[in-house]
Amino acid sequence: MPASTPDAPDAPERDDAAAPAPDDLVRRHLAFGWWSLAVFTTLGLVLEAAHGLKLGWYLDVTNATRRLSFTLAHAHGTLLGLVNLAFASSLGRMKLSAVALARTSFGLRAVTILLPLGFLLGGIAFYAGDPGFAIALVPPSGLLLVVVLVVIARSVSRR
Repeated sequence: MPASTPDAPDAPERDDAAAPAPDDLVRRHLAFGWWSLAVFTTLGLVLEAAHGLKLGWYLDVTNATRRLSFTLAHAHGTLLGLVNLAFASSLGRMKLSAVALARTSFGLRAVTILLPLGFLLGGIAFYAGDPGFAIALVPPSGLLLVVVLVVIARSVSRR
């Protein structure tokens, strides 16, 4: 048998060779989703304990901003963990280029971190009832989430 030469490759070249295989993405989003659920459910349990123990740093009327921000961090983080699991289970039905798939995957993971983080950090230090500066992470993260969800919805809607 003749040896392969650069002029005559054995297999067709792929322009997406650097993109992770769908199995890798499935595994990555399954792990990311389950870990997100574990972390943000734990946060929820800590908040329930703070409420049950009547801790002032959490329950005092002057700390209503903190309570709301922490609750929003818990809720958004938990929901986004579930979205990662749904994304992993939908990957086999998506019709996206390797580049679009990698960007969508990265965007979803970034949103899963940044959106709850904005709420969490915004509730740690707040000023006169307004959340701290980290709350500025929330609007761009929310916009990125909408973009990612539209890309996913369009890709699974294609025939």
